[in-house]
Amino acid sequence: MTDRPFSTASYRDAARALAATGQRIYANGWSPATSSNYSVRLNATHAAITRSGKDKGLLRETDIMAVDLQGQPATDGKPSAETLLHTQVYQRFPDIGAVLHTHSHASTVLTMHWPANMLTLEGYELLKALEGIHTHESRLQIPVFDNTQDIAALASEVDTAMAEGAISHAYLIRGHGLYTWASDLPSCYRQLEALEVLLAVELDRRRLSGV
Repeated sequence: MTDRPFSTASYRDAARALAATGQRIYANGWSPATSSNYSVRLNATHAAITRSGKDKGLLRETDIMAVDLQGQPATDGKPSAETLLHTQVYQRFPDIGAVLHTHSHASTVLTMHWPANMLTLEGYELLKALEGIHTHESRLQIPVFDNTQDIAALASEVDTAMAEGAISHAYLIRGHGLYTWASDLPSCYRQLEALEVLLAVELDRRRLSGV
């Protein structure tokens, strides 16, 4: 495609960074096989995102494509089926620069075994790794949405919850995984890492306590 509404340099930088970040995520076991999707904002109207069906452990720059904020391709390739869950965040929050979505063991078990629509993380020192949290004496409530193949409907449901102030740093999809976002990709990865570790700790605590 020609006459792209974003710079080639920014697109290449985003692709390189997403591929490297994806390999780090895979190495931690949070994105097995072809699961998950990652994106970076390119400008006010477009984002770079992982192509559909790519093995995250072998992710390369060529596995990244560009879409507009309606989820339509702006470069060659087939975008992730969950692209609208990324572009919804970019449309809702103009200052957000990256979105990461994982399919970890902990998020799957926590949301399938315990049917609550909210997961609370409280009192953990690691919560301070999240943007805007400065003390372990904090409570993070993460909404849990039911899984569905109707991504447009789910994106609308998430957007409504965000508009009502019911979501701050992340949300979960039952039996599916975690979505989180931040001002840039390094910050988003740091936040993701903290959340995935906390979810794993929470799962272990529940197992040990027999909840």
